[in-house]
Amino acid sequence: MTTAAEIRHFQDNGLYSPANEHDACGVGFVAHIKGHKSHAIVQQGLKILENLDHRGAVGADKLMGDGAGILIQLPDALYREEMAKQGVTLPPPGEYGVGMVFLPKEHASRLACEQAL
Repeated sequence: MTTAAEIRHFQDNGLYSPANEHDACGVGFVAHIKGHKSHAIVQQGLKILENLDHRGAVGADKLMGDGAGILIQLPDALYREEMAKQGVTLPPPGEYGVGMVFLPKEHASRLACEQAL
């Protein structure tokens, strides 16, 4: 829980503190300080991934993922529109989640996973 004193400090000084400067190999972060959604933020996040190539943030092992990717806010309007086409009404924003599943490339394994889903 953030205290009132901490909130005042952040309002007066912002979130940056040189005391928190240290190596963060393989990590990048882009956000709008006011929480505004923007495709430009996604583009900047993808640019970070491109620049992390030298840190090994690539799918070097064809059998295993490395976790490199981006985390974005749910595009509620897009999901709502697409699900409506399928006859599904989504709950209000914040009351549903979305998962991403990476399936095997090999056909039989892929079918087995799809059936399990």
